[in-house]
Amino acid sequence: MRSTCVLKFLTTTVVVATLAACADSPRTSSYPATYPAATGYPTAPAYVQYGRVTNVEFMRTQQSGSTSGAGAVIGGVVGGVLGHQIGKGTGRDVATVAGAVGGALVGNTIEKNRAPGSVNEFYRVSVQLDNGTMRAFDYATAPNVRIGDRVRVENEQLYR
Repeated sequence: MRSTCVLKFLTTTVVVATLAACADSPRTSSYPATYPAATGYPTAPAYVQYGRVTNVEFMRTQQSGSTSGAGAVIGGVVGGVLGHQIGKGTGRDVATVAGAVGGALVGNTIEKNRAPGSVNEFYRVSVQLDNGTMRAFDYATAPNVRIGDRVRVENEQLYR
């Protein structure tokens, strides 16, 4: 009985000490918490390239649904229970672990396939630059360029 009380006390002490170590301590330093914005560094001149629009296309991509983990947990429990029904002794333990892992994978896949995915729609403008390289720019709304337009690329932005 006494050893149980001592063990509980030590466990509680370790948990409290660990949580206290994770706590954010107040700043006692004389330095400011934030630094002033840097002024006085010159900015690099904008790099400008010219090219011609080769393609404007509407794109639609679909991302698979996300999972909450509930499918993996339920699948792991069911797989573990089913695996426990197989074999005896060490074989039963191995079958339980394998069933739990397999069930978690299957449950996660089922949840992912049932969750609706998000659809992203955007316009992609392809530009062939004067130096021969191709660049692509994505827009949420229809851009104000057409195939054949002469464009300027400045600071990763496309201008007509």
